[in-house]
Amino acid sequence: MPTQSDMTTQLNTGVLDSLQHQVAVFARRAEQTRLGGVGQARNSMDRAAYLLLNRLDQEGPMGVKALAGGMGIDSSTVTRQVAPLVDSGMVKRTSHPEDGRAVVLQLSPRGKARLEEVRSSRRELMAQVTAGWTEDERDVFCELLTRFNGALSVAHHTLVQDPSGPLPESAHDAVPQAAPAS
Repeated sequence: MPTQSDMTTQLNTGVLDSLQHQVAVFARRAEQTRLGGVGQARNSMDRAAYLLLNRLDQEGPMGVKALAGGMGIDSSTVTRQVAPLVDSGMVKRTSHPEDGRAVVLQLSPRGKARLEEVRSSRRELMAQVTAGWTEDERDVFCELLTRFNGALSVAHHTLVQDPSGPLPESAHDAVPQAAPAS
């Protein structure tokens, strides 16, 4: 069975170099615009805030541990990232219905409205950026990007578990549980 190193050698290193470079350029462009969409200053939103609000919108109210687990980050990070969202009124903290000691995070009406504003702006940006693409090209790109993000998620999880171990071969077929939110 080929090792990870053998597999890399067998692949076209030019394509891999190009891929890693394009991913780096994409990350820079995404941060430059914060993928804020059209009217960027008004409609931009911090990546962490967007992902947290999106997850709460898609999955409903949940505790910090569940939110952290679903996003693949630790609870202290979620607590730190959610604090300004609570302060700004986009997320509400409530008591858990079954255990009043536990805190549940919930998207507020203000948070829902702001999230939809950002989503709408981002949809418009995506439409403009891919205006010359066919519907099929958009579908294929989205499918491949979803698959790529899933494989990165599996690789990250694996490396966190065992930094010196090999990546699983199944990482190439990985699909994230909730692609838009992760």
